[in-house]
Amino acid sequence: MAERTLNHFALYTFRPEYWQLAEAERQARLREWLAGLADVAGVVHSYQVFPSRADADLLVWTAVKVDTPHVPDTFFAGYAQATAPVRSLLVPTLTLWGITKPSVYSRGRPVQELDPFAPERKPYLIVYPFVKTADWYLMSRDARQGMMNEHIRKGREFPEITQLLLYSFGLQDQEFVVVYEADDLAHFSDLVQSLRDTEARRFTQRDTPIITAIYRPIPNT
Repeated sequence: MAERTLNHFALYTFRPEYWQLAEAERQARLREWLAGLADVAGVVHSYQVFPSRADADLLVWTAVKVDTPHVPDTFFAGYAQATAPVRSLLVPTLTLWGITKPSVYSRGRPVQELDPFAPERKPYLIVYPFVKTADWYLMSRDARQGMMNEHIRKGREFPEITQLLLYSFGLQDQEFVVVYEADDLAHFSDLVQSLRDTEARRFTQRDTPIITAIYRPIPNT
């Protein structure tokens, strides 16, 4: 069985109290918080959101390997505990999360699969929830496979863009969380536009909000 991971994306806005602190103090509080998250997650990545969106300032991506049923419990408890000291400075506005598993539409691990534990990150991260229509699931497996083959073929035309698909069935309001990393936002937009004229697009019920974030690791000093 392939190793599964839980990936969690949280959006935050800064309270006025945060901006009243000196810059050095703001950085120190963020470093302390992210260090606390690193104690409960396998990896922590931080991103700038504003001004790409007006409803959040910061995105924090954490991931942990799920090797026992108790991992989500331990992760969520530790995340809440680590975040409690900065709740006077930060307001969580949205969380998206899910668990990986092998795709039923492709064999083996995709070449363009995004690795949350890789030491290097691309400059741009795009994350959004995804829901299919009921008609999609009522079609035959062969019919769905044919449409997904077209979808996969289009994606392979952009080999430098990596993707991670998270499953959220019964865990959040969406069915999937779709995650991309890219070096060029214009090129990524071309990929999305090219996918709009595929047959599978007819069966998309919802794929918003789209969060576009810029990699901004908090300095260690």
